[in-house]
Amino acid sequence: MSSGEPRSAVGARPAVTLQRLRPADFRARLPELVELYLAAMRYPDGIQSARVALWDEHSRRDGFASVVAVDAAGAAHAVGYGYTGRPGQWWYTEVGRGLGEQGRGWLADFFELTELHVRPDSQGAGLGQAVLTALLSDRSEAAVLLSTPEGTNRAWRLYRRMGFGDLLRDYRFTGDPRPFGVLGRTLPLDAAGTQH
Repeated sequence: MSSGEPRSAVGARPAVTLQRLRPADFRARLPELVELYLAAMRYPDGIQSARVALWDEHSRRDGFASVVAVDAAGAAHAVGYGYTGRPGQWWYTEVGRGLGEQGRGWLADFFELTELHVRPDSQGAGLGQAVLTALLSDRSEAAVLLSTPEGTNRAWRLYRRMGFGDLLRDYRFTGDPRPFGVLGRTLPLDAAGTQH
């Protein structure tokens, strides 16, 4: 799927298409995409400028990829992005601290799924899985890793359906008191989005 080339997402209401965004196109849409993120996570608007700056920096990393689900008017209903995990990156360092030597194999060659969000009014229609499948469909890394707040919700059910297993549970990242799960799975995905 090339930049700007739409593909139908099955089961979505309203009808949306998936688009892969080049880094520059992703940066051009950052205010809208971060607004979607804030709504999906129920975060206050006051953190928008800091998130825009962070996502801008992420879009400049090696292996960056982004997929959005857009409606006929071009409005985003879902977004997912990530990049190749590397030593020296904050998340790599934090997860490495938690995994210790026994789990370091996961960090040898991985895609960091940094963000995956669906607008609240578009949830439950399969957009998260469609975006995630498109995002991971052509990755060359051996694995994909992510972190998500602990709790039973749609995100956890999606990751379990997609074959993600536990690497760390109830993990505390530096500076954040909330418990997180760190999940991983091997790549590539098969046609159904499950592990080979």
